[in-house]
Amino acid sequence: MPQFEIRKTALIVEDIHHDGGPAPEQPRRRAAMLALVRNPFAGRHEPDLQPAMEDLKPLGLAMSHRLIAALDGPEGIDGYGKGALVGASGEAEHGALWHVPGGYAMRELLGESRAIVPSAMKVGAMGATLDVPLGHINAAYVRSHFDAFTVSMPDGPRADEILFVLAMARGGRVHSRMGGLEVWQVTGTDGLR
Repeated sequence: MPQFEIRKTALIVEDIHHDGGPAPEQPRRRAAMLALVRNPFAGRHEPDLQPAMEDLKPLGLAMSHRLIAALDGPEGIDGYGKGALVGASGEAEHGALWHVPGGYAMRELLGESRAIVPSAMKVGAMGATLDVPLGHINAAYVRSHFDAFTVSMPDGPRADEILFVLAMARGGRVHSRMGGLEVWQVTGTDGLR
């Protein structure tokens, strides 16, 4: 049973009042929850990583609870994404450990959410940034919700750490006007439209 000891967590909340144009009725709120953990696989090749996803499920749920609380509850949250930044002694596949524990935790707590949780992972040095993609929770084709939340932890990840990230949002980009499927047109039956 791998140990993913937490060294540090951070919660980032943004209220976007405008993006150069008129202020919307309600500012767009988005938030990211970050956890810097020890990578038990750093410096070695582990052929079977999948069992470790089970060990990360409590972390995914705890981070999701904090995110939802920061966004004043699940009502109205309509965007999400996840990511992992692996320290230099790890491999990108160690970041893929986050797919089930991170994505499924958000979906479980948000209720109806049919769209795939967008994801990004990479190996990077201490202080590197990660662009966490965001998308609509029920329809991947909603262009107004295509976004990225850039995050970093200045003192991590160390070579033997992983920075796991979950992100959620209320509403699409401020001043979105690129057409495509609109939120009011979502049927939410297939995760795409």
